[in-house]
Amino acid sequence: MGAFLALGECMVELAPVSAGGLYRRGFAGDSFNTAWYARRLLPQEWSVDYATCVGDDPLSDEMLAFMQAEGIGTDSVRRIEGSSVGLYMISVQDGERQFCYWRGQSAARQMAGDLKWLDGVLKGRDMIHFSAITLAILPPKSREFFCGAIARARKKGAIVTFDTNLRPALWESTDAMRQGLSMGARTADIVLPSFDEDSVLFEDATPAETAERYAALGADMVAVKHRSEALTLWQRDAGLSELQVPHVETVVDTTAAGDSFAAGLLAGLAMGAGLEEAAAQGAKLAGRVIGAPGALVPEAVLPA
Repeated sequence: MGAFLALGECMVELAPVSAGGLYRRGFAGDSFNTAWYARRLLPQEWSVDYATCVGDDPLSDEMLAFMQAEGIGTDSVRRIEGSSVGLYMISVQDGERQFCYWRGQSAARQMAGDLKWLDGVLKGRDMIHFSAITLAILPPKSREFFCGAIARARKKGAIVTFDTNLRPALWESTDAMRQGLSMGARTADIVLPSFDEDSVLFEDATPAETAERYAALGADMVAVKHRSEALTLWQRDAGLSELQVPHVETVVDTTAAGDSFAAGLLAGLAMGAGLEEAAAQGAKLAGRVIGAPGALVPEAVLPA
């Protein structure tokens, strides 16, 4: 039995279903997507919970009902009077998905506003997962408070995992991005960067350089994604290695590729697999997810 907790922002998703302007409403968000896939991979004796802040409006009620229906615990969600949740809309131009966001009213931006609540939801967890987006939506000082709470939970025995998922528009500056990613990584046992993003932000020349930079910040394991190329893995006791990933013939939608990879890898580690086996599970899952539309794909698409 174990306890998996993801923290971040779940948003309302408006996705087009026809050329006539008809949209379908759903709920998604990077760390929430990871929790959703983790719930499908971990045994039922593991709890999977999501920690965030929502409002007291009907839309927040529906979001929580959706989480519960999907098997994700919501006891760690804090309600904030007068607030609501963020929203994003997907548009498709020349086959490429683009996103417009409305998150100024999002209650999740106040996640570090009550440290007693935050310390409480982190208590007793076996694995805690968050992302750079989780940090980016917070006010700058709140990022320090948030990472301090994560660091306290890590000292008490939780395995902390950090996805460096980068959204430049959410940060005040390039320097703030660098500082935020480094601060998040310092709290983590496992770091999941993307070379395409880190090579630009930190001027890393190779995926190995990316892995070693996060290792120097204190990680025990690093798995560097690099588009469809080999994964670069680093672990404290074994050093660097590469893992070839299966080729995906048809890519329909890359949304949640990294989120599902994280879920597959973390679920594998939670169940006792080594890093290479866990990363292979993550790559297999991500390959299936990008072959179907949407962030949360039908369960029939997922690996058995």
